[in-house]
Amino acid sequence: MLELDNISLEKLSVHFIGNRSREEGTVLSKKAQNRFEPEEEQVLWKLFLSPFKNTSEFYRFAHSSDIDLNEIRKFASECFEEPSKLHKVSEKIAKLLYEKSTHSKINAGELYVVYMSSCVLEDKEVNAIGIFKSETKDSFLQAVPEEGNILLRFQTGISKLEKGCLILDVGGKEEYKICITGGSGNSSETVYWKDDFLQIQPCADDFHNTKNFMNVCKTFVTDRLDEDFEISKTDKIAFLNKSVDYFKQNETFNEQEFAKEVFEDKNVIKSFREYKNEYQESNNIDIEEDFEISAPAVKKQAKVFKSVLKLDKNFHIYIHGAQQYIEKGVEKDGRKFYKIYYNEEK
Repeated sequence: MLELDNISLEKLSVHFIGNRSREEGTVLSKKAQNRFEPEEEQVLWKLFLSPFKNTSEFYRFAHSSDIDLNEIRKFASECFEEPSKLHKVSEKIAKLLYEKSTHSKINAGELYVVYMSSCVLEDKEVNAIGIFKSETKDSFLQAVPEEGNILLRFQTGISKLEKGCLILDVGGKEEYKICITGGSGNSSETVYWKDDFLQIQPCADDFHNTKNFMNVCKTFVTDRLDEDFEISKTDKIAFLNKSVDYFKQNETFNEQEFAKEVFEDKNVIKSFREYKNEYQESNNIDIEEDFEISAPAVKKQAKVFKSVLKLDKNFHIYIHGAQQYIEKGVEKDGRKFYKIYYNEEK
C-alpha cells in the first residue's frame, strides 16, 4: 500500500511540450523551484498526488532488448543518486517526451518533474520522482474588490493532470516501482505515455495476477464460451457471477480448484485452459496458477463483470445467482419468455 500523507515536495521543474508532428517545439525553464508556501504545497499535493493515494497497482521499467537502454530509468537513477540534478534531468525528460509526442491527438501542455521525499510504501520510507503532464485549461471566475465595487475577472488555470507517474526508489532487487494515472488505456494517443515514453510493464505481483486472471475469465465467458458450446445468456451470467464470488470469498487462488468450482464440466475446463494459454501469449504476460488474491484488484475488476440480462428495449434483469429459479421458453406464437421464481418481494 502506498501512503503519501506526509510526503514533502522538494524540487519542481516545469517545461512546455508541444506536438512534434505539428512542430510546436518546447520551452524549457531556466531553473527549478524549491520553495513553496504551505498553501501552495497543499494545492500541488492535491494536483499531483491525489490520483495515487492508496494505490495498489505497480509497474516496472522494461525494454525490448536491454533494460539499461530504458531512458527514463537512466534519468531517474541519475536524479536519485544526486537530487540536485533534478532540473538538468527534467530537461532530458522534456526532450524525450517531445520526441515521443508524434500522434495527431497528443495535445501540447506543461510537463512537471518533481522530486519528493517521505513516501511510504509497505511501511518503508522511500524517495520518489513524479512526472506529470497537463494538456487542458479550465476557466475560473474571480470576484475582486476594486474602488468600492466587486468586479468579476476571468482566469484560466490547471485543475487536473491528464497523465502522470510516480517512480519510487525502493532499492534492492526490485530497484524501482512505478504507478501511473492516465495513459493506461489502449488508445494510441495514450499508449505512447506508458509504452513509448515510460516503457513500463506490470509487476508480476498478486494485484496483476488477480487482475489478469479475472480478465481471462471475463473474456473467456463473454467471447469464447459460446463458440465452443451451446450456452444461454443466463448460463454465461452464472459463470461470471461464480467467478467473481470465488475471488471475493477466498484469500488464495488455486487454478485447479477455481476451474472445478466455477466451470465444473471437464470439456469447459479444457477449453478455458486452452484459452488462458492463448490469452497469455497474445498479451505477452504470465499468470501464476497459485497466488494471494488482491482485494483491491477484485474490487476494481468486479465492476466490469456484467450480470445484466437485456431483453429488447423493455427490460433489464439483474442476475446475482440462483440460476435454478430461472426458466427460458418460447410461446406457440413465437414470443420468447423467461419465467422467474422467488420466495418474497423486497
